[in-house]
Amino acid sequence: MEETKTILIVDDEEPIRQLIKYNLERDGFKTLQACNAMKALEKARSEKVDLIILDLMLPDMSGLDVCRILKNDAKTANIPIVMVTAKTEDADIVYGLEIGAEDYVTKPFSPRVLIARIKSVLRRAIQTAEDCEKARNGLLREEISVHDIKIMPIIHKAYKNDKQLVLTASEFGLLQFMVEHPGQVFSRQKIISVLKGDDYPVTERAIDVLVLALRRKLDEAEGIPDLIETLRGIGYRLKDEETSLDND
Repeated sequence: MEETKTILIVDDEEPIRQLIKYNLERDGFKTLQACNAMKALEKARSEKVDLIILDLMLPDMSGLDVCRILKNDAKTANIPIVMVTAKTEDADIVYGLEIGAEDYVTKPFSPRVLIARIKSVLRRAIQTAEDCEKARNGLLREEISVHDIKIMPIIHKAYKNDKQLVLTASEFGLLQFMVEHPGQVFSRQKIISVLKGDDYPVTERAIDVLVLALRRKLDEAEGIPDLIETLRGIGYRLKDEETSLDND
């Protein structure tokens, strides 16, 4: 029997917490609540939490700061975070994803959409755990390399020129997918399906933001620049090594 997942709801507005709590519990989840950043940090560290719904506008600290603290703490770093915000600026979304949040929704949101996002994030967490088990049993490759990039799925680490890249879960998944298929072109919808699943409610613009963030981190490391190419009207691809050599 599958274990019931516990969701920590962090929002300073009582009606919103109760709305989320009602819909989650009706869908079979357990819930915890926190009305500010300090209580959120305390509960994340002291309780068994499977996922955090985190409002970015909190009275005592920015939700982005809460996310950063949790992701830098070994006890809480692996708890998936779904950001909830009234802001729609790309900078807020990109920063939240860069520091480790798995996903986001903007207010006003449909409870059904929020639950769909939560289930998708939890499925990915389960898949990651299953992949680790397969790796331990020798059913997954321990290392994947192309250009100067090295992916180690077993320990969920990526390197460029032997320098470790600090990536979010989505960035790591995208980079691994592209390193496994160098030279192949993938549409935004295909990337969504691979990373999130066919039923995932996300815009193609979110993929553009994800690619931009990954591209920036790859370019900041030494080595071949502009590894991820954009094909207008089609999608993205990682340069294959033969093409890169021809361009040198």
